[in-house]
Amino acid sequence: MSGIRRGWSDRAPLLNLQRSRLTSSDNIRSQSSSAAFLEMAAATSVPSRTVFLGVDVGTGSARAGLFDESGKLLGSASCPIQIWKEGDCIEQSSTDIWLAICAAVKSACSLADVSGEEVKGLGFAATCSLVAVDADGSPVSVSWSGDSRRNIIVWMDHRAVKQAEKINSCNSPVLQYCGGAVSPEMQPPKLLWVKENLQESWSMVFRWMDLSDWLSYRATGDDTRSLCTTVCKWTYLGHAHMQQMKEKDSRNMEACGWDDEFWEEIGLDDLIDGHHAKIGMVELGLVEGTPVGTSLIDAHAGGVGVMESVPVLASEAKENDEEAICRRMVLVCGTSTCHMAVSRNKLFIPGVWGPFWSEGGQSATGALLEYIIENHVASPRLANRAASRNVSLFELLNSALESMMHEMKSPFLAALTEDLHVLPDFHGNRSPVADPRAKGMICGLTLDTSEKQLALLYLATVQGIAYGTRHIVEHCNAQGHKVRIHA
Repeated sequence: MSGIRRGWSDRAPLLNLQRSRLTSSDNIRSQSSSAAFLEMAAATSVPSRTVFLGVDVGTGSARAGLFDESGKLLGSASCPIQIWKEGDCIEQSSTDIWLAICAAVKSACSLADVSGEEVKGLGFAATCSLVAVDADGSPVSVSWSGDSRRNIIVWMDHRAVKQAEKINSCNSPVLQYCGGAVSPEMQPPKLLWVKENLQESWSMVFRWMDLSDWLSYRATGDDTRSLCTTVCKWTYLGHAHMQQMKEKDSRNMEACGWDDEFWEEIGLDDLIDGHHAKIGMVELGLVEGTPVGTSLIDAHAGGVGVMESVPVLASEAKENDEEAICRRMVLVCGTSTCHMAVSRNKLFIPGVWGPFWSEGGQSATGALLEYIIENHVASPRLANRAASRNVSLFELLNSALESMMHEMKSPFLAALTEDLHVLPDFHGNRSPVADPRAKGMICGLTLDTSEKQLALLYLATVQGIAYGTRHIVEHCNAQGHKVRIHA
């Protein structure tokens, strides 16, 4: 077991201890490592509970939740994280994110009255953003500004559209595993963009990591990557990896998942060096030896959790569990929406990552609603009234729509927008069209700037997002899925 980590530029005690990290590619093996994740007073009493800690980093905040053995939430807290937006470039700071996690975990433990000794395991989930660090683990800038704090290219960053098109023109066999084409939101295009535009940063980076993998690395010092991140966002061929599970030389097992010809063809052959070390061979106040689970992409973690928790319907009672779970689709919503579904057979679906664990998505859903509302002239007045009444702005919008339905004697709520329509591709179309250059549109605008018009525009946006989801579901079913339940 290694000692406490030294030399980090973003050192902030979380839970002063060493812990083992659980890494998996189906089987889980235990590894020892160090951590410093939360500054807490040392507890002297014998722990009376077994508590598990979950950390989730989204686009706008870091969240920490504490759960008992039955899954009951004991306490949670969140802390906002900084984001820089300049045109298509959207960046964050790993230092800022780690400090936000520290604050959230400390607050959650305080609210739940949980001591470090009671926490028996923890896991990370995060957006599929790209982190750059040097050999000492210090951040390396991925920004035109040169600001070393800005060492994360956020998942929704679209600077690498041309690089994605270049990669897709190669027609590599690996592309069939990501819907037939890479998105600029995936890691290979972003890596190619940095190499072509920020040569100094490219030469300085010692590790390129998905954010969730970096969090586990930051907590433990172990840079083993998760199959979840590498398969979904890096074109790692997990099935080839799994077929070599009995391989004595782990290097060979891990290397067989990378298609070297692909990396050479797209101009990133230098990432092959050192057994793919730069892209991965696949301080919390806690007690020494606390296990850290393999990290997951946030939507995948949500997909797995909800998929198993959906109640079995009467229509599924006669089906075995494998068949029932294949009829479900989980929508994991936030800034964007991911559509998760599972299949017993390989399904290569254009515009949908796969082939067994399928992920479709809409790049802007929560972000689109925020954009539509905040850019309307009536938004400040409505927001002030919501604040004065201590209610949600959405509660006022929904109430306004109900009143309008009665006033206009509309047969149903959706009919209010019969003359107002929103095409929601304001940040491209991830699925099923797979066109990052797609644009959004609003049809039916007038000179009306009232709060009622804002409510109608809000409703039309929600409807457009819903139609986008319907498009994805119908596309997946046409390609072999049998989705009947949405959760």
